[in-house]
Amino acid sequence: MTRKWAAWFLTAFCPGLAAQAQEPRAPVALAADAAGRFVYVAEAGGRRVAEVDLASEQVAREIPLPEPPSGLMLAGSRLYVTGAAPQGRLHVIDLEAGVIAASLNAGHMPCAPVVLPGGKSACVLNRFASEAAFLDLESGETLARVLLSREPIAAALTPDGNTVVVLNHLPAGAANGGFIAAEVSLIDVARREVRASIPLPNGATAAAGLCLSADGRLVFATHILARYHNPATQLVRGWMNTNALSIIDVANARLSACVLLDDVDRGAANPHGVAANADGRLLAVAHAGTHEVSVIDLPALLEKLSALGEAGRAAAQDDLSFLTGLRRRVPLPGNGPRALVFCGDTICAAEYFSDSLALVTLGGESLEPLAVRSVALGPAAPPEPARRGEMLFHDAGLCFQGWQSCASCHPEGRADALNWDLLNDGLGNPKNTKSLLLAPMSPPAMSLGVRANASAAVHAGVKNILFATLPEEDISCLEAYVAALAPLPSPFLAQGRLSPAAERGRAAFEKAECASCHAGERSTDLKAYDLGLGLGQDEGRAFDTPALIEVWRTAPYLHDGRAPDLRSLFTVHDNGRHGSSASLSEAELSDLLEYLRSL
Repeated sequence: MTRKWAAWFLTAFCPGLAAQAQEPRAPVALAADAAGRFVYVAEAGGRRVAEVDLASEQVAREIPLPEPPSGLMLAGSRLYVTGAAPQGRLHVIDLEAGVIAASLNAGHMPCAPVVLPGGKSACVLNRFASEAAFLDLESGETLARVLLSREPIAAALTPDGNTVVVLNHLPAGAANGGFIAAEVSLIDVARREVRASIPLPNGATAAAGLCLSADGRLVFATHILARYHNPATQLVRGWMNTNALSIIDVANARLSACVLLDDVDRGAANPHGVAANADGRLLAVAHAGTHEVSVIDLPALLEKLSALGEAGRAAAQDDLSFLTGLRRRVPLPGNGPRALVFCGDTICAAEYFSDSLALVTLGGESLEPLAVRSVALGPAAPPEPARRGEMLFHDAGLCFQGWQSCASCHPEGRADALNWDLLNDGLGNPKNTKSLLLAPMSPPAMSLGVRANASAAVHAGVKNILFATLPEEDISCLEAYVAALAPLPSPFLAQGRLSPAAERGRAAFEKAECASCHAGERSTDLKAYDLGLGLGQDEGRAFDTPALIEVWRTAPYLHDGRAPDLRSLFTVHDNGRHGSSASLSEAELSDLLEYLRSL
């Protein structure tokens, strides 16, 4: 695999790393063997799988990969690893020989492999194509592609083998209404179709981790629970962002409850991996922003929820004290825990920024750990500025009371799909979160251009959103991280090229006069225009011309997120002043959309 492909992967799954002279290990996924002897660690930065011997707490061997891994699953003596690239693959590793036995074409940036009953087929998620691909493991044939909600990122198979449960990372739909949330999808394995889509609570975004209870009845999903209806004036008691665990009843395909992982005066930012132990006694959640693991008494949690009526369970998502007495927050020695797996009574956590594997050994009925330590996956090296900036960007320890990090609203440097009422342009006029991609090269910042450039926006964000003060050296590293973000090739490209329809769409782009403002390499003339799109107190105001690179990834559209997709932008929300797309035929409009999705 070329460094170019690696850089594209790192932008999508480990943004900021592409610019580093020396790539870190960056562990992103884990699997443990049934005997509890080995843990397998997918290292996105190192493009390898490390086998960690838990007895010696040492890396026993490393298996190189042609692409950065994004997910893995252990089934018998074979390890199934998604190698993420624009033309991604599923690699089957023979663990006895320590080599790749087969590689199957999987689709665009695959992740979260699941081997299906019988071991002859598998399901992988093509995150940015928002689909699940069913693959024949013997022939390599793609059996089916199932369209999902938005950016499916985690998956698990129910014990009966009938359902693949999928967690979608971001909400889909317009952001200017009263409800917007990411979803959990239930895929019928036999029919290869979605049998149910279950919205998480209002404001659920940046969903990251998913697991099943031991009996398969319940799904546990981690996500941010944003209080996006509140103006961004404070952080106390999770005023802006809380951090949550949702519980889904699989049989009835419904949200059973949502509980907050924060404490009353201390946030538990950026919940990531979640795992249940084999006997159903414990549930563990990684907090990537506060560098902790929550160890939860699962039977006690379920008993407390069961004792509540429906109204009481609904109120749990606003109760910052709900888990008091039911869990222990365990600080980890490393930085940025993401994936989790139980290995007997030991919780293993992939510490993304410290290139290590944390081990938390529990004992007896107590939630108190007996030992907490980290296993280094490789030699430590001082981080380059952009890598350190990425670490700071994801570090809620910088924030007042640890409620959120920069990544809470800008997951992977992009956007959370929500509208926020920031005070930099007035009160009562929420704006859709913007991607930070190309921000340093396309000033000014913010929809109304109220910040002169990206540097001014970073300084203001630290002060007014994290409610923090940082040394200028740290601010410079944050700016270096944002500058290092690189666009991911679109899933709508055909073998890296524009399709015939997209080529025709390029001509339609010119015909509709889009290029008059969306000009040049960055597709923006860096100017502001009043196109009559402002509403309420924003009526008559000029809005910055956004860049169109990665526009396929940045829904919803317009400054207030009123357009859920690109088609509605031109057909429902076109007032006749936004170019001249009304002059296009239906076929030309379809081609134009294909072109825009390819940028």
